Amino acid sequence: MGALATAAEVHTSFNLLFPSRGRKARANKKRLSVIFQEKKVSAQSLKSKPLSSIQVKEIGDKCRKWAWKGQYSINFFVSDSESRPPLLLVHGFGASIPHWRRNIATLSQNYTVYAIDLLGFGASDKPKGFAYTMEAWAELILDFLHEVVQKPTVLIGNSVGSLACVIAASESRQSLVRGLVLLNCAGGMNNKAIVDDWRIKLLLPFLLLIDFLLKQRVIASTIFERVKQRDTLKNILLSVYGNKESVDEELVEIIKGPADDEGALDAFISIVTGPPGPNPVKLMPRISIPVLVLWGDQDPFTPLDGPVGKYFSSLPYQLSNVRLYVLEGVGHCPHDDKPDLVHGNLLPWLSEVTEIVDECNVIK
Repeated sequence: MGALATAAEVHTSFNLLFPSRGRKARANKKRLSVIFQEKKVSAQSLKSKPLSSIQVKEIGDKCRKWAWKGQYSINFFVSDSESRPPLLLVHGFGASIPHWRRNIATLSQNYTVYAIDLLGFGASDKPKGFAYTMEAWAELILDFLHEVVQKPTVLIGNSVGSLACVIAASESRQSLVRGLVLLNCAGGMNNKAIVDDWRIKLLLPFLLLIDFLLKQRVIASTIFERVKQRDTLKNILLSVYGNKESVDEELVEIIKGPADDEGALDAFISIVTGPPGPNPVKLMPRISIPVLVLWGDQDPFTPLDGPVGKYFSSLPYQLSNVRLYVLEGVGHCPHDDKPDLVHGNLLPWLSEVTEIVDECNVIK
């Protein structure tokens, strides 16, 4: 989900001390094309439509297994029709495929929807001793596209899942990635990446101490057991969701269930104490495919006025292939927080992108 168990979530109490809300995005009156516009979107600006969701059990029943590198079992979902343009949904850290429960049914109406549990999460393997990195997840995504999907695909990610998609798109081979959707993209696998945020600078000595303590397995186990308690999980979720009604018992179970698996503690330690991974600031200029950035303005983990939020907010002014929408009253996980707002911006963009790509293929 990106809202649980990342370094940001491990340091939840610190983030809650500094819940800086994103500033309203500046209206850009000089846009030459609607494709590159920046908007702030509220619920009132979109016509209300019935929310279409899919049951978590139904998601589980439709999941399959894929052997990555011939040794790691990766859990993935695919919708019924495999003849439509494909999308791949990539969850954030601590989440899994069911976190897309409020999106799959809507997206499946016009697209073949794939969703994947990254190694270490959900029902995928959690190998002991594995060194989790952003680069490894990006490699997994590209291998999945090459071996399973086998078609140019739009990647849709949340938080660290977004960053994994950015890395994959920047390294995409054979035009595997046709578009990129980033939902509150993370700046790194953990807070070590955010070195120029005053909040992190203020807490840096304590964060380094936490990293040291987490390398002591007994201490790490105690912290992890505390983090995955239902009450703790629910409080964290309530702090990062703008729409509190979206934080239901099903969501808590989506996060808690895989956290009880063998190997979950090792993944937790590896990610919080590991390297932050490539910086999106260096990667985004390499990407020429269409990019849609959706950002909740009430995200306490990657706020609009933080370095990551500021950077992505500036992209439409720098890169002609990027479109940005700021979502009003939405937290760190827009797709589950207020899916109607996400769909209202995502579906028209997807239609545009798939039509453009198809036209280019016809011309060729």
